[in-house]
Parts: sequence; structure tokens; C-alpha cells
Amino acid sequence: MARTDRASLLLHLGGHEVFTALTTRDALLAWLPPTGMRGAFERFDMREGGSYRLVLTYDDATESPGKTSADADVSEVRVTRIVADELVVQEVDFESDDPAFHGTMRMEWRVRPVDDGTEVELTARNVPEGVRARDHAQGLTSSLANLAAYLEP
Repeated sequence: MARTDRASLLLHLGGHEVFTALTTRDALLAWLPPTGMRGAFERFDMREGGSYRLVLTYDDATESPGKTSADADVSEVRVTRIVADELVVQEVDFESDDPAFHGTMRMEWRVRPVDDGTEVELTARNVPEGVRARDHAQGLTSSLANLAAYLEP
């Protein structure tokens, strides 16, 4: 059965500034990798119909072996929809020999104005069974905390 994971965060900033951090190469590299990882794009084309290839490398893969290699997770990401200052929808495929990581995960990043600023909501649908729920929750929460630190130092 397909799993859906969610995470959200309130930022005390305007939506445009938050949306820009969700769609800009340098910003994504600064905040997207969860704690204990670093990221690199092998290709980056953030536009509707575009795609990118992201390599996340573990600082120490002892506790969390990578999906692609012993110390890395590689994903192919297709950008299927962008609504300026509101929504980014991506289809993510992990590069892995392990069938537990196969399948396309749909990630939706929503940006909504609220009384105190902007809410960022992430919904990951069809999460592959190899991605443990607890690990995914920690990774999503870590990335959102990094986003807050990046935008609100």
C-alpha cells in the first residue's frame, strides 16, 4: 500500500521569498540536504517540464546506508507543475538496485500565506516501501528546519 508522508513549517517571511528558496539551485543546495548529508546537482533545470539529478552524500553512512551506494542517494526529479509563489510538484525516482526503493514518489511543496507569515507544507505521496517512515519524517523535518535557518538566520 502506498504511503503518504507530510511535514509543514511556519516561516515569518513573505511567500515570494520562501518560494524562491524552493526553486533556486544555490538555495536548495544550502537547505535541502538533511542534517548529516551534503548535496550536489549533476543537472538542474527548475521549470515546469524540467528536471534535475540530485546526489545526496552521507557524512557518515554507518547508521543509514545509502539507497544508490554505500554513502549516497541519487534521485532523478521531474518538475511536473509550478505555480509561482504557491506550488511546486515533482516526481522523484531513486536510483537503486533494491526494488524496495523503486517507484515514483510525488512531492508537493505548497506555500500559503497565513496571519504570521508563510506556511510551507510538503506532501510526499507513494513513498517507496524502502524509505522507513521514521527516517523520512526525520529527513523532512530536518530539511524544513534547514530552510528556516537559511531564510531566518
